Amino acid sequence: MFDRLRPYNALPDLPPPIEVETKAVLRRLTTASRSLAELKGHTLSLPNPDVLLSTIALNEAKDSSEIENIFTTHDELFRGLSLDSLGLSPHAKEVLHYRQALWKGAERIREKPFLTTNLFIELGQIINESDAGLRRLPGTRIANSSGEIIYTPPEGEEVLREKLAALERFANLQDDGLDPLIKAVLIHYQFEAIHPFHDGNGRTGRILVILHLLAAGLLHEPALYLSRYIIRNKSDYYRLLRNVTEQGAWEPWLLYMLTAIEETAADTSRRIVQITALLELMALKAKNSMKGYSKDLIEVIFYRPYCRTHHIEAALDVSRPTAASYLKTLEKIGLVTSVRSGREVLYMNDRLLALLQDKPVAPL
Repeated sequence: MFDRLRPYNALPDLPPPIEVETKAVLRRLTTASRSLAELKGHTLSLPNPDVLLSTIALNEAKDSSEIENIFTTHDELFRGLSLDSLGLSPHAKEVLHYRQALWKGAERIREKPFLTTNLFIELGQIINESDAGLRRLPGTRIANSSGEIIYTPPEGEEVLREKLAALERFANLQDDGLDPLIKAVLIHYQFEAIHPFHDGNGRTGRILVILHLLAAGLLHEPALYLSRYIIRNKSDYYRLLRNVTEQGAWEPWLLYMLTAIEETAADTSRRIVQITALLELMALKAKNSMKGYSKDLIEVIFYRPYCRTHHIEAALDVSRPTAASYLKTLEKIGLVTSVRSGREVLYMNDRLLALLQDKPVAPL
């Protein structure tokens, strides 16, 4: 029997003991799968995925952290990246750790397409900037905004390892007949319910959705911008998680998450198209307006919307005076704006930053 005040060491392993692929779920699965396939197609067509996906990954990191009440701004994050994280607030650093964990997870999945307990722990350590592993001390409780305890996760390192081992077996089983999208949603719930770390469980669990889809071949790049949907529907997210635990209400949870995946995939596809179009327009203007033009130069100011002379030197293998000249020329033709940060001069890609924040983009 579930008791919110006692450690839920009896948390059932996956799969659930009921049929989860109901008619309603299968209908939503069809549209979510189509949207995800379109997103995969967009990422496969990118000539240089890292340039565009790094900004999308940072947006995901920002919003995933915001779900846990960790707030920062695009401006601080991109400035921090350009200044090697000097002077960043603790919240901004946490967001960048999330992005680092997402990219590291994707790298691990490319090396070996399996979800493992060791991978879970590695991601948690990156997010928390700590070498701590699983929870060992008792007393972890989940409370709502009023301070009321709503859930007590399993307790004891041995119990946590058993639960994670069972989750690992389920995640990597190939012939269970479940659609990979359905499995991704089930995995996310189970990881949240196990709650193996003192902090960072939600962020790690959301990364696992993306990594499972990568492992299953439904995504080619870690480009699913899931957290924005959850922020917009945050109360439903937590309510439906609780209803699975307390009532075994799997269908509403699955429908919610499949809708999140469908809408998120469509929104991310739209962003990729917009960013790609902006990059091409800016590259064309630079080509027609400056000597020594290189598309690589434009890609640098998309990878780093706050760009330093040093970044151009390193990316293009040119001298510092040449790099400085390139940036000054880009500013002269209206593609970047210089801003001073201490003794540093940063060159800001205003249009990309506006696009990422859903603000009007100035015409070229």
